[in-house]
Amino acid sequence: MLSYRATPVIPISDDPLSAAGITLHVKREDLNHPHVSGNKWWKLKYNLEAAKQQGHTTVLTFGGAYSNHLYATAAAAHALDLRSIGVVRGERTAPLNTTLAFAQAAGMHLHYVSREAYRQKTDEDFHKTLHGQFGDFYTIPEGGTNTLALKGTREFATTFPTEPFDYICLPVGTGGTMAGIIQGAVYGEVIGFSALKGSFLTDEVKVLLDHDAPMRPWHINDQYHMGGYAKTNDVLTTFIKNFQSKHNIPLDFVYTGKMMWGIYDLVQQGCFARGSRILAIHTGGLQGNGDMLAQ
Repeated sequence: MLSYRATPVIPISDDPLSAAGITLHVKREDLNHPHVSGNKWWKLKYNLEAAKQQGHTTVLTFGGAYSNHLYATAAAAHALDLRSIGVVRGERTAPLNTTLAFAQAAGMHLHYVSREAYRQKTDEDFHKTLHGQFGDFYTIPEGGTNTLALKGTREFATTFPTEPFDYICLPVGTGGTMAGIIQGAVYGEVIGFSALKGSFLTDEVKVLLDHDAPMRPWHINDQYHMGGYAKTNDVLTTFIKNFQSKHNIPLDFVYTGKMMWGIYDLVQQGCFARGSRILAIHTGGLQGNGDMLAQ
């Protein structure tokens, strides 16, 4: 079992929020574990339990060069004495970035495939090829999202403050954390801020939901992706630096920075009624910041 540290909920005091009559708190889930941080802890919890219970000694998963999921899976597998294989989208570059260097140091075998081959990651023939190369393994999908991940992210929602909030905001990549919170939270409208360009994530979250079970109202805002996954610009960079300087809370450039920028922009547009209480979920992913700043 991975160690877990209970995480604080931090109130944010800021002029734009006060002017709009908005209360904002941040759940610092990035502090729940030194390396398996944020939502990744919850998405991996039951998957790694299943791998061990089924007698597997190796886990295999998928991700890009800046994947928080590869980083966290490597660390978690190492902690639980499991071998790990990361199927990485694209060609190997030297030197390795911070994310992949850590994963490799934690014992993950990095297996690079072309972007064309990577698109076949859910195909049966592709998995047969991987089994032929690596033998037996437990598969965790890209981003960690599957039924067992949803079990974990629903459980995550039970750690939220008992005092209700009107909105729960979080960044969205594959939709697994959002789907779990939609069905695990007991209050609030859930707003996801897409890290990806396009509007397809709404349909992906719908597929993940159990439509026979209770759920919170929800929607995904896809206006703050800053050009797409892992894309940034000077506005976002300045916002993230200023936010950390003012509140001593680091944000990442792929997920949480875009979410927080979106929250502030919507607040200043008057999209939240005065008196609204917002809980923002810090999902971790800070290890890639050095690489993003270096780009």
